[in-house]
Amino acid sequence: MRRPYLKAFAMLPLMQVPQTLLAQPLPDLNWSDWDGLLRKHVTWNAAGVASSVSYRGFQADRATLAKVLEGFSAVTRAQYEAMKKEDRLAFLINAYNAFTIELILTRYPDLKSIRDLGSLIQKPWSKKFFRLLGEERTLDNVEHDMIRAPGAFDDPRIHMAVVCASVGCPALRPEAFTGARLESLLDDSVRRFLRDRSRNRVNSGSGKLEVSRIFDWYRGDFEKGHKGISSREAFFARYAEALGDDAATRQQIRDARMGIAFLDYDWSLNDRR
Repeated sequence: MRRPYLKAFAMLPLMQVPQTLLAQPLPDLNWSDWDGLLRKHVTWNAAGVASSVSYRGFQADRATLAKVLEGFSAVTRAQYEAMKKEDRLAFLINAYNAFTIELILTRYPDLKSIRDLGSLIQKPWSKKFFRLLGEERTLDNVEHDMIRAPGAFDDPRIHMAVVCASVGCPALRPEAFTGARLESLLDDSVRRFLRDRSRNRVNSGSGKLEVSRIFDWYRGDFEKGHKGISSREAFFARYAEALGDDAATRQQIRDARMGIAFLDYDWSLNDRR
């Protein structure tokens, strides 16, 4: 039975309804300006498994980048919560990558690695230099407290989407992530990364998978049961065709008959000079 006070509330003129109860319009989620910058200044390598970034080009388009960053910062918590789950994740990935570009530009071209922006007491990812969802944020906040927060998305493929401006990290895509294409873009980013033999390969001599240290640092994220995947070995098995160069090797990967070793991480700036 409908309660009388709810009926009375429903009959209030719209002007009398508290503004906090009114839905805020969703922001434009096509990310066209960010997408345009990426297509202009990010390039796949010949094999299509890694990309390089023209930071000089981003520097020349700093005004457009500033507009993009202002757009991310203008999104309110209420608007974010009203988004579909896939749109929320696309928003956070795009924001993380865009603010990473901005961080590099604060000292570019006088740096060789993103780590040059840190100090003995503060890593570059723990610097508060932007606002998101109404709060001062760090890149670590976005990645670890929002994207990787337990129960938020629980998708290990995000590690091939949020990137650290380094040669060793997965490729920054020359296009924006969108909620509508999120699934296919995440999957494609994983496959491209695993096909890069400088960062992930099978050592036929040792019989081991030699993979990026990402799979060491974030081991727990590959054990959360995303789509039935509950281990790194199961993750590699799903993408065996990208890791193995022949049918026999791929079957060994699917059967988890290979040990795992981790390659050194190249922190050099992924700059296209």
